[in-house]
Amino acid sequence: MTSDTIADPRSPVARPRRRGPNLEKWGWIYMRLSGVVLVVLIFGHLFVNLVAGDGIRQIDFAFVVGKYASPFWQWWDVLMLWLALIHGANGMRTIINDYVTHHGTRRVLVWAVTLAAAFLILLGTLVVFTFDPCLGVTQDSSLWDMCQG
Repeated sequence: MTSDTIADPRSPVARPRRRGPNLEKWGWIYMRLSGVVLVVLIFGHLFVNLVAGDGIRQIDFAFVVGKYASPFWQWWDVLMLWLALIHGANGMRTIINDYVTHHGTRRVLVWAVTLAAAFLILLGTLVVFTFDPCLGVTQDSSLWDMCQG
């Protein structure tokens, strides 16, 4: 092949194989698995909150207090939060890798998405597991009697 010959576009490109885990493959697998689990978690969440019982009329502060009193629902919501945020961040990472051509800009954006997702996961997890309906309740609050018992 001479220097003025163009290679066949359908011929495989010989790239050296990188050592270590194939992170793109595992990211692809994660997106498929987390998507299936998220469908179950989200529809379960919607059913319990909007269909079961009195439907949407039941959702108020007392409903949230009762729901977060159960470790089952705490873990359900935290799992939904973790999977959704990691799923979304991985999707954003893929979009950034596909469309941002400048290496430095791509790196900054991927780090920004990663830090934002990590911060929201941490904050959301703290909210779910440290939720205290009696925090800051005063005597003139409608929650005063509930929090005294």
